[in-house]
Amino acid sequence: MEQAEASSGVGFRSERGPILIGIMLSTGLVAIDATVIATAVPSIVGSLGGFAEFPWLFSVYLLAQAVTVPVYGKLADVFGRKPVMLFGIGLFLVGSVLCGLAWSMGALIAFRAVQGLGAGAVQPMSMTIVGDLYSLRERAKVQGYIASVWAVSSVVGPTLGGVFSEYVSWRWIFFVNIPLCLIAAATIGLRFHERVDRRRPRIDYAGAAVLTMALTLLILGLLEGGQAWAWGSPQSIAVLGAGAVLLGVFVVIESRAADPVLPLRFLRNRLLIATNLVAACVGAVLLGLTSYVPTFVQDVLGTGPLVAGFALAALTLGWPISASQSGRVYLRVGMRSTALIGAAVVILGSALLLLLDESSSVFQVGATSFVIGLGMGFTAAPTLIAAQSAVRWQQRGVVTGTNMFFRSAGSAVGVAVFGAIVNATLGGSGMDSGRVSPEALTAAVHHVFLGTTVLAVVMLAAALLMPRGREQTPAQETVEVASG
Repeated sequence: MEQAEASSGVGFRSERGPILIGIMLSTGLVAIDATVIATAVPSIVGSLGGFAEFPWLFSVYLLAQAVTVPVYGKLADVFGRKPVMLFGIGLFLVGSVLCGLAWSMGALIAFRAVQGLGAGAVQPMSMTIVGDLYSLRERAKVQGYIASVWAVSSVVGPTLGGVFSEYVSWRWIFFVNIPLCLIAAATIGLRFHERVDRRRPRIDYAGAAVLTMALTLLILGLLEGGQAWAWGSPQSIAVLGAGAVLLGVFVVIESRAADPVLPLRFLRNRLLIATNLVAACVGAVLLGLTSYVPTFVQDVLGTGPLVAGFALAALTLGWPISASQSGRVYLRVGMRSTALIGAAVVILGSALLLLLDESSSVFQVGATSFVIGLGMGFTAAPTLIAAQSAVRWQQRGVVTGTNMFFRSAGSAVGVAVFGAIVNATLGGSGMDSGRVSPEALTAAVHHVFLGTTVLAVVMLAAALLMPRGREQTPAQETVEVASG
């Protein structure tokens, strides 16, 4: 296989410029959708269902994304990046339209799963194409362009979510994806060309199916435990136990599969183990804050959706600012040191979250979120690039997909755990009507903030697992992974 031909130079005016624009638009689909729904949650809950149900809006989307990312990564290494990307954009478009037309919370949750199936292709393919087109040094510059998408989305997403929820309808937070999908698909379809040596695909359907069932049962048990049934009840033990058993079965299947959906050999490499653990922690922290910071600002501090959107924007604004500079930093001090700096900043910001209460200001919430975002940018980008640089073209789709899988799985399981903690803390008080007292909600959300602090410490420990010293060349890393 050969990667797409491209001329030298980085920027919109280069020969690769139109493709970069298409990648940025595709990234914008996922970036805006990650933030736009958070500020609309109270409006959606008030329209369609109770407070206890809303974590499913995040979990089902992330679950669908997580379990399909490795499959898309495998298909991209077989058929090429372009067809997989276009399929993902199309599916995301269909899901967005259906979400906007949802008539009940159950329907909205189901249609969010369709969106997640599309996002499972869009996000990893965007990063894989970047890895194909640009060298390691060029990616340090390209990261600035990709980060700018998150910077714009961090403001546009929450703002649109707040404006639509407050002045129009929450349904428009999904309809806004339609023009973006059409433009991104047209740009990628017309300007991105690649040469692929097609081979007969060997897709691990059994592994993908078992992984889907395992994660579904675990998330179901976490979200419904203490609500639909008691934690120590036979139902809870059966659901969580079955999920754990299926995870064990999945490992057995992957160890025997000729072409596994999640290659276990990659998980024996120290660099890939570390970067995947970091990705899981990044996903859990991000979704924990995305789910509960807007709710805290609205229901405890008494603001509207628009103001809550700006508070969340601070988190997603700090991220791209540091990510755009991370390339310069890791080219000087190495990816491991850059990731350690970022993890330490995340710990600091998470600790500051514990100081928030009913007397806090929106500015304090935003400033704290901004600090966490800065740390995330210095952690997430370098670790993903380090993982991509460890393998050849033929394996880059799978490695990128595996990294994105751990991030999505961390998000899905994380938001489920946080939802279970909040529901258990509230004890069902007011959740059916969507009305929870500020005092009770503050106590519940503080447990989420404590959980993010613990995860930040785990993130730092995972970054410490990365090999010491300056990163090796991609050729050296390829040998190690292949032999690992």
